[in-house]
Amino acid sequence: MKIDIIGDIHGCYQEFKELTLKLGYKWDTGIPIHPENRLLGLVGDLTDRGHHSLEVISVIYNLFQQGLVYYVPGNHCNKLYRYFLGNNVKILHGLETTVAELGTLPMSERDRYKEMFIHLYENSPLYQVFEGGKLVIAHAGIKEEYIGKKDNRVKTFVLYGDITGEKNEDGTPVRKDWAKEYKGDSWIVYGHTPVKEARIVNHTVNVDTGAVFGGKLTALRYPEIELVSVPSTMPFVEEKFRPFD
Repeated sequence: MKIDIIGDIHGCYQEFKELTLKLGYKWDTGIPIHPENRLLGLVGDLTDRGHHSLEVISVIYNLFQQGLVYYVPGNHCNKLYRYFLGNNVKILHGLETTVAELGTLPMSERDRYKEMFIHLYENSPLYQVFEGGKLVIAHAGIKEEYIGKKDNRVKTFVLYGDITGEKNEDGTPVRKDWAKEYKGDSWIVYGHTPVKEARIVNHTVNVDTGAVFGGKLTALRYPEIELVSVPSTMPFVEEKFRPFD
């Protein structure tokens, strides 16, 4: 299998288009299709914070309908899903940008995006396992012993990372560096934690290079294990990037 796994898009539609073009995808039909039948993989967090979340939803939905993308939800996807269901969620931490985009549309159009996203979310697995376990895509990563399991503990890890229950000064949850301890043979490709450069450690690859915070949008080409990036058009926000030892 040949797949190009892209980090957190967060509504950065322009960067997504540029990256897929750089990877050799053609947009002749309005969606990115590779002439050599490579497919796209997405680690979640399609929306929020960026300016074009609805365009991203539309393109990914159309790819999904044609079986041309492997998508797993992120924590922002989970929150948007709950918002669309009518649950009481706080319109904060980026969701407000997606809600504002929806607010400019007539109700029929809003409902169309709602139906697209709910269909995409409800028909996608919590994480994807390929080639008998050689490759796993999970939004915030996954521990080796969790692969194949789907309980609430696994869901929390996959969506939010290895959280401790403690909070950082800015209110975000403290996350442990699970990748440093990973000993498995499966390649785990994930995002969620913005880093300035894609991070490869112990058969794990973090491809969230903070496109929405002025970094880059990055893809991992598998099985080649090659990184391809395009620069962001967004303002650079230093404090959003996590330093690692």
